[in-house]
Amino acid sequence: MTQHRRIPRIAGLLALPATAALVLAGCSGSGSGDAGGDANSFTFTYATSNNLESPYETLAKEYMEQHSGVTITTNPTPNDKYGETIRTQLQAGNASDVIQTTPGSGDARSILPLAEAGFLEPLGDTAQGLIIPGSESVYTVDGKVYGQPLDFTIGSVVASLGTLKMKGLTEFPKTMSELDAACSALQGQGASLLALAGAAGPNVGLTLQAISATRVYAETPDWNEQRADGQVTFADSQGWKDTMQTFVDLKDAGCFQPGAEGGGFDAITNGLAQGQSVGSFIPSGAAVEIAQAAPAEAEFAVEPFPAENGGEQMVLGSSNYTMSINAKAKNKAGAQDFLEWLAEPAQQQRYYELSGELPVSAFDTLDLTGTIYEPVADLLKEKKYTPLPNNIWPNPSVYEALQVGGQGLLTGQTSIDQALQAMDAAWGN
Repeated sequence: MTQHRRIPRIAGLLALPATAALVLAGCSGSGSGDAGGDANSFTFTYATSNNLESPYETLAKEYMEQHSGVTITTNPTPNDKYGETIRTQLQAGNASDVIQTTPGSGDARSILPLAEAGFLEPLGDTAQGLIIPGSESVYTVDGKVYGQPLDFTIGSVVASLGTLKMKGLTEFPKTMSELDAACSALQGQGASLLALAGAAGPNVGLTLQAISATRVYAETPDWNEQRADGQVTFADSQGWKDTMQTFVDLKDAGCFQPGAEGGGFDAITNGLAQGQSVGSFIPSGAAVEIAQAAPAEAEFAVEPFPAENGGEQMVLGSSNYTMSINAKAKNKAGAQDFLEWLAEPAQQQRYYELSGELPVSAFDTLDLTGTIYEPVADLLKEKKYTPLPNNIWPNPSVYEALQVGGQGLLTGQTSIDQALQAMDAAWGN
């Protein structure tokens, strides 16, 4: 399969409902048929944020159905503990054969530090062919590829337009003044504009990064490169100060649900599915998972977060999830066959249907009219998106400092200056 394969349409599961009723609160593969290796079995670990069936689990089941005699043992792991768990397992030598990873070096599950530590097996031409041109550096070490990309994910607000209309609002806020008014109106009805899993560091981290798209990267697209060169710091960056202040302002304005600082991922799933909150900063594909637990009238969409007055709109957009093979895998042949199968057009399309994520190739050429991505379609075509920042940051500690700092801002135990200084310290200079 080549990088430039085109997919003409997004499957029906990504489409918005035709009506806007109200929410009730209530690449070529082997195709061998044999996993290969010493035995027809292998293990597969991936992150999960709820009790719904993961797209990875569904694909594993379908692989077994198509490959008689093969057994895949799946190990879903809570997202907020996933990075720490997978690194511990790799160090102990008992990690699964196939593991979910992320590009770059900014997360505990990221490809580069894991590959440099000798934990991952180099992949072949199929994985290389799926990499978006220009982003090779976050997948490769010494010219070898260690992660096979699966998706193009938008990091912004997944919102239930049905809930919004039920609460008397006509559209998702386009400006910060509209957003403040919406937060106030919803709070008066015992609801919230946004659901936040404040006790889950990854959700706090994604929320802050999504806000930074308009506060930092819209104006300075190469900010991360400048930081790497020592030209800027987090503590001295007005954009990052504005990002943190916006987060505090959302809290103070009642935009998050009560008790957000102690909320887990269930606060998001339940809040959006039951109409208690309108939206949340979560990966775009989560709309499909949450829709399974929500009424059909929920009408989910991916909405851009408002820029500051006069600012340029931008969203996070990058391939955020990858598949890697454990260097000590007991069945490397079986694991490799599974990755080859995932890269086939049929499985690529199936993954998009299940996950709700856009295809890793041709995502900016698709007609997204009538899909959950319609509100951000123009931004994608105009290339007004920036990669997930922590994929590019030099080590997981920077992202951890962002998460901890954000949680401290929620509880009032940390100041903006302290949070940003901690990120600089984690960077290493």
